[in-house]
Amino acid sequence: MMIIMKPNATPQQVENVISHIRAAGLAVHLSQGVETTIIGAIGETHSIPTERFEVLEGVQEVQRITKPYKLASRQFHPENSVFPLDGFTVGGEEIAVIAGPCSVESRAQIIETAHAVKEAGACALRGGVFKPRTSPYAFQGLGEEGLEYLAEAREQTGLPIVVEIMSQTQLDLMVKYVDVLQVGARNMQNFNLLRAIGETRTPVLLKRGLSATIEELLMSAEYILAGGNKQVMLCERGIRTFETATRNTTDINAIPVLKSLTHLPVILDPSHSTGHADFVSAIARAAIAAGADGLIVEVHPNPAQALSDGKQSLKPEAFAQMVKQVGQIAQIMDRRLAAVHGAYAPQGWA
Repeated sequence: MMIIMKPNATPQQVENVISHIRAAGLAVHLSQGVETTIIGAIGETHSIPTERFEVLEGVQEVQRITKPYKLASRQFHPENSVFPLDGFTVGGEEIAVIAGPCSVESRAQIIETAHAVKEAGACALRGGVFKPRTSPYAFQGLGEEGLEYLAEAREQTGLPIVVEIMSQTQLDLMVKYVDVLQVGARNMQNFNLLRAIGETRTPVLLKRGLSATIEELLMSAEYILAGGNKQVMLCERGIRTFETATRNTTDINAIPVLKSLTHLPVILDPSHSTGHADFVSAIARAAIAAGADGLIVEVHPNPAQALSDGKQSLKPEAFAQMVKQVGQIAQIMDRRLAAVHGAYAPQGWA
């Protein structure tokens, strides 16, 4: 349930309510907006009468949260969640463009790509170092060596780095290097991993599972939020359907639906959702028009030689053209592309 405090409620009254929530064996989540303070009482609340909290001083109203996802719900947190990454924000007026190769293959490759995507207008660098491959014989990533290369690319360009985590055993290593932990589609319901990530304060990009419903995605986000990590971005990356013309089916509906249900930022991955470089820019444009808060795009200096996902990777020049197009759509939507540490921005984007 959520306890809405009166606008003039004192800090002492807020603390008193929190004490009563904890005494009932419930977890507390405090949301302090510009005008309203909402205290979430999280746990098994069905047997607890709302009157228990309604009589407390400073309380204006007590409501039961009807959605199974409590902390991710707009009912609990009506305003958009906006949080900073190095040099820009996610979830507000700015649109984040994250770009880089599927896999970090070498120092030269990731350094070259980092400079290229920054010049084109990206605000963060993605790159995989532990790769979840369908075949056990495919390239599995460089591990910590790849993280070191990414850290060097960040030092040279100022771009924060986004890296997929595969296991709880990698968590200590990853938080030492990365700015955003990416949870891939295959791990969306790895609840032990989600709980562990929830105990960190590292921002998270949570991808929708291949066959997951929107509610299941939000329930997975709830695991992270319940651990205290409030910096969660949701990522639509295409779902598995009967259609075989593309790698996956882009659920463009998911963007406005998620924006109506949750306060969390919504990112779209046009690379995995299509699986074809020729279609990436079109779906990226559609995502921004539909209200997405950002994009995560695969870019490689030589896709034909890529060790993974070359077919869906844009060349740097094609990526630069895509960024120009989505920047124009962002302006129509009264938004703007994010930039980091003086990243190149063509005239009219500021």
